Amino acid sequence: MVRYLQLAHNEWDPVAGASRTKVLHSFGREDEIDRDAIERLVTALTRLLDPARAAVLTGPTELAFTEARPLGGTHVLDGLWRRLGLDQVMRRQLAGRRLDPRVERVLFALVANRALDASSKLAATDWISRDVHIEGLPAIDEQSCYRAMDWLLDIEPALAKEAYFQVTDLLNLEVDLLFFDTTSTYFETEEADEPAPRDADGRLLPDGTDPQLATQMRGFRTHGKSKDSRDDLPQVVVGMAVTRDGIPVRVWSWPGSTADSDLIRQVKRDLREWSLSRVVWVADRGFTSAANRRALMQGGGGYIIGEKLRSGSAEVKAALARPGRYATVRDNMQVKEVNIATDDRFVICFNPDQATRDAAIRAKLVAQLEDAIADTDKLTKEERAHLAGQLSTKPGLKRFLRTTPGGLLRVDKKKIEAEAKLDGKYLLRSSDPHLSPEDIALGYKQLLEVERGWRDMKQLLDLRPVYHRREDRIRAHVLLCWLALLLIRVAENATGQTWNRLRAELQRLQAATFTGPAGTYRQTTEPTKPQRDILAALDLPVPRKVIELTATR
Repeated sequence: MVRYLQLAHNEWDPVAGASRTKVLHSFGREDEIDRDAIERLVTALTRLLDPARAAVLTGPTELAFTEARPLGGTHVLDGLWRRLGLDQVMRRQLAGRRLDPRVERVLFALVANRALDASSKLAATDWISRDVHIEGLPAIDEQSCYRAMDWLLDIEPALAKEAYFQVTDLLNLEVDLLFFDTTSTYFETEEADEPAPRDADGRLLPDGTDPQLATQMRGFRTHGKSKDSRDDLPQVVVGMAVTRDGIPVRVWSWPGSTADSDLIRQVKRDLREWSLSRVVWVADRGFTSAANRRALMQGGGGYIIGEKLRSGSAEVKAALARPGRYATVRDNMQVKEVNIATDDRFVICFNPDQATRDAAIRAKLVAQLEDAIADTDKLTKEERAHLAGQLSTKPGLKRFLRTTPGGLLRVDKKKIEAEAKLDGKYLLRSSDPHLSPEDIALGYKQLLEVERGWRDMKQLLDLRPVYHRREDRIRAHVLLCWLALLLIRVAENATGQTWNRLRAELQRLQAATFTGPAGTYRQTTEPTKPQRDILAALDLPVPRKVIELTATR
């Protein structure tokens, strides 16, 4: 029996009211058919199909679903990374160097790890290889991560400068005000680093450098004034400059005992190389000393600094004693400028809501103090002295405690009256003659963006604990946290949502992997409406349906 093979399909004949068979192609006798030609035809036809669908249709058996990895978070971060030109900046810096060409992908992966699932570098290599999809980097080893971090530290000055101009031009940022603040991060070790020769900026001098060039001998992880109230542990100091939009433009790291005036001098010099136009520095009350103000004024520019109302300085007393009316500005804030015999300008800010909160907090503290010293007149002098010593360890209560010449404990009513005059107020000092009192007040209020940056660096991105001992790796770790904060701030500003909410929603967008005899492919799940809204707000495309396809040889 001889059989002939034909490719046919049925067409409906509306006149006859019946289905007619139409032959599209005749292959001839079955025993004489050219099977290689058939395979070429099938291969050509599958090119018209979605690769995943083609794999399903041509595979001899069903595909097996093998795994699913989060995709949305890395897709968004990678899109912002490329839009801000960070990949191009790194590739330009990579030109001519004998490094793994994937080093840019490795650094992006480490930055994404900080933003999505912060962990040690060892755990990050497993996360990259097994738990997430990163385009262009299917897997990585720990040593590649460390080599990439070392290179990042080498190119940091050029990277920061190029990234700054890319970011400010693309996002049209206002940089007339740069907010600067520092924090400290401690290490769970009792031993500080051994003193080592350093230059004026606190950078470690390379081995073999003439010791005469060293301006200081200091360890990197060393004891200093801790902002985390851990003076017992060695620390490093980290500084950050932020735009009024909350975009971090650069970070620095210094030995833990570095003085404010030294770090200000380096920051001013580093940013002077960027040839910025007029910039006013905004800093908190920790930088109010005369030495720090002189450092901020060097090389031009100006400053806005918060003054300590309880410092007792003659300038603060004179400013608070000046009469005048407050002018109401936005955000329920009232301001008045006072003139005293100095070159600086002073602006007093008053917030009625904050005044109410300050009064309530003080009333609660006074009530606690009254309870603590009630009936203490019956105690011996030694017992009252012991109680006074205990109360002195509680700053909120100590402020309103008074001890009479006879050793009796009393509430200081004059101190309460003096404190009430400061409710809801803060005092600002500015060297800029052109800013209005309103701009000075609102500019300082924006310093909260830096404080929010520190909070996110420590809580969202896990600046601490630092899983490194070497100084260069600690510095590189800080840079990775900065790049992660840069990306999430851009995402937050564009969407109006916090990174926690964005991350939770985006990580539900998955990449599913299917494997069969014909090969393996990875396909994305269908984006939900919230996910599409996020991508639209960021002006990023929806991920491709099939993002990876590997045929079995």
